[in-house]
Amino acid sequence: MSGTDTKVQPRRSGLTRRQKRAVSRGVQYAVFVAALAALGVTADWEQLQNQFAQVDLAERMFPDIITLALKNTVLYTVSGFVFGLALGVVVALMRLSSVGPYRWLAGIYIEIFRGLPALLIFIFVGVAVPLAFPGTEIPGGTYGKVALALGLVAAAYMAETIRAGIQAVPKGQMEAARSLGFSHARAMVSIVIPQAFRIVIPPLTNELVLLFKDSSLVLFLGVTLEERELSKFGRDLASETANSTPILVAGLCYLLVTIPLGFVVRRLEAKAGEATK
Repeated sequence: MSGTDTKVQPRRSGLTRRQKRAVSRGVQYAVFVAALAALGVTADWEQLQNQFAQVDLAERMFPDIITLALKNTVLYTVSGFVFGLALGVVVALMRLSSVGPYRWLAGIYIEIFRGLPALLIFIFVGVAVPLAFPGTEIPGGTYGKVALALGLVAAAYMAETIRAGIQAVPKGQMEAARSLGFSHARAMVSIVIPQAFRIVIPPLTNELVLLFKDSSLVLFLGVTLEERELSKFGRDLASETANSTPILVAGLCYLLVTIPLGFVVRRLEAKAGEATK
């Protein structure tokens, strides 16, 4: 034997990091499955079916829930989005203005309408505006009121999104446009804002999803039978039949629109992420 001592490496015991992660995931899946099983055993499915899954009652809702309620919901959402987008661009430009009063007014507007619940904005448009301006009718009737209410809410959020998009455009774009003889306004409209919109399309699409759900507040404006949207349509039939199936069907109709829009938002965000790499 040599005089050099041979060190014996201690044997490692226990699981590797990958094995620990696998065990952790397995435990989580087991807990999830156990929770679902407990829910399935303890829930009164017959009672739930009687209250939320009456097929004959659901069939009565068609085709009106599509041709009337869903159509109105889409119209309300689109009108509010278009008005909110136009107002949001103006407010965003005011926020970026070198004129102090413009920046202050835009900041006050954003803070107020982002801080107030959308319900209060609808009540303000439906009640306060007619009281403040007697004899004045908002153009478009209910559709005009909804466009105004939803637009006021959306513009406060869109303005900050658009402002961030404009500031994300490299300053060299504006400088290059000015060197070619463009005025500041023309360069902003022709060069900067189009590039900013390509940046902010994903969050603006997400805002469209939020507006689609906020359109349910239309019922506080007082609508006729022909002006009902999904929530009002489902709620009226649920009150008439003393059953919640119409509300569930209305909710599924919301998902018919929000799930595809959510997929579009994720795709746009992924493309935007790839473009920035």
